[in-house]
Formats: sequence, C-alpha cells, structure tokens
Amino acid sequence: MKILVAGEAVVDFFPINLNNQQAFIPKPGGSPFNVAVGLSRLRVPTGFLGKISTDPFGHLLRSYLIENRVDIRYLMEDDRPSSLAFVFLEQGDEPAFQFYGANTADSNLTPADIPDSLYTTIETIHLGSLAMIREPTGSALIKLVKQEYKHRVISFDPNVRPSQIPDRHVYLRKLNDWLRVVDIFKLSQSDASYIFPGHPVEKLANQWLEMGPSLVVVTRGSQGAEAFTKSGTVTVETPKVHVVDSVGAGDAFTAGFLAALFHLRQLKKELLGRIDLEILRRALEFAARAAALTCTKRGADPPWLSELGKP
Repeated sequence: MKILVAGEAVVDFFPINLNNQQAFIPKPGGSPFNVAVGLSRLRVPTGFLGKISTDPFGHLLRSYLIENRVDIRYLMEDDRPSSLAFVFLEQGDEPAFQFYGANTADSNLTPADIPDSLYTTIETIHLGSLAMIREPTGSALIKLVKQEYKHRVISFDPNVRPSQIPDRHVYLRKLNDWLRVVDIFKLSQSDASYIFPGHPVEKLANQWLEMGPSLVVVTRGSQGAEAFTKSGTVTVETPKVHVVDSVGAGDAFTAGFLAALFHLRQLKKELLGRIDLEILRRALEFAARAAALTCTKRGADPPWLSELGKP
C-alpha cells in the first residue's frame, strides 16, 4: 500500500428512467471512496480507512472495494446505518445531491479508531469532503493528519457541500487549520467561490501556498485546470468529450493527479515543493483526461490505466 485514502463511504442513489417514471438505483460512492477506487484502477497500491455499516449497503461498499483491489485492512464496521445520497441531474448543471448522513456508520469514526502507527509503506494520505465536517469523524481525521504529517504527503480536497455546513465561519476557521498540515490542496472553482466569493483564484492560491501547501490545484470543469506552486503556474485544457454526466469527475481528477505524481516518482514531500513545471503539466493533463473519461459514463466510474496510458 502506497496511498491511504480516509473518509466517508456513501451509497449514491442514481436516477434512471423506468417505465416512464424516475427510479433510483444504489451505487457505491462518496468522494474519498471514489478516489480510492480511482487510484487502484490506475495501478497505485491503495487502501481505504473509514467505517461502513453492517447493513446490505455496507456489504455493497465492502464488495466494491475488494472488487477493485483496494486494501481494506483499515476498514472498520459499525452497526449504524450507511450514509445515503440521492443524485439529481439537470441538463447543463452540476449534479445536485440530497444527503442522509446523520448518525451513520461513516460519520462515527472516532479518534480512538485511528491506529497509533501506519504501515511504513504508506507514502501519502488523501482525505477531505463530508468526513471532515461530520463528528466525530472530522476530529478523528484531524488526529490522523497531525500524527502523520511530518512523515507522509498529505493531500486534501474539501469538496465543499454548502448544504451540509451548519456554520460557514466555523468551517473557514477549520479550513485554515487544515491547510497548515497539507501538502497538496486540490479544490474546484465552486469550492473556491464558496470559501472566498469574488476573489480571484490566483490570489487565493498564493495565500494558501504561504500557509503550508506545496501545490494548489484548481479544477474549472470544462474550462480546464490550474496548478500553482511558489515557482510558477501551469494551466491545462479540458479534453473535449461527449458528457453524459459529471458525477465523480472531480474525484477521478484527484485520483488521476495523485496517480500521475506517483508514477512519475514525484509524490514525495521533499520533491513537491520544487517540482518541475513540465512534470506538473503532465500530471495535470493525465488528471484532466481521467476526469473527462469519467464524464462519458453514467455515475462515478473512474477510468482504468489501460484506458489512459501512462502519464
């Protein structure tokens, strides 16, 4: 195991048309969960740390991780129900989610559940999304990061869901604390707009780089993506594809970016701060292709390395 992904595992109910009526079918999901699967499909030895339920939805999540060869040695079970999310798709808009996650298994990861030490082969930890704002899981993951930050690369994607944030000001204070123990900060344009409405991303990225991260990566959907370092900025375009929906595209981008850095042997704390901009471009282009391919399929279905080729 080289990368450990920590956070929520959610069952997405995806809309389909059935006899001229809208119906929903369950599919494994959740941002960190999707990233773990995406990384494994890109031939990065990956594990998942989190809690899942013992209910049938929990069995679905566990089976999907195993099917995709994600290491589950840090997967825990809880008798609470699984988190659910209903997905609503509107033509031309980003997917909308209705979450049901109060007192669920994935939100009940406690600080006591965090191992005192991790396998020495783990070089990177990725986390973020709803798990960071649901307690006690949020406190457990902060404990994990502070415990491991000096020894491993920390990648963070806030994947902001405004409807799930009870107090924006409290959230922003926590975000500032998180950024001090993060090496790679990846977020979307909509995330940035929620954090600091009306502020240019370039200015925000420079501020964040001063707080701790070595890399700030911003995705802009069909407008491409940018990576910011203290030595320069790299911008890439989004490949043109026929978009079926964009569910899971951001997670596929994250998995693609981390996988590219891994395969290019750049996923090291001592290298990220002085990464060559051409190598960074290759990683961004690989990630953009991964996200674009995901958009050609229904739901969160990240690509395999055989579909993308090497970064």
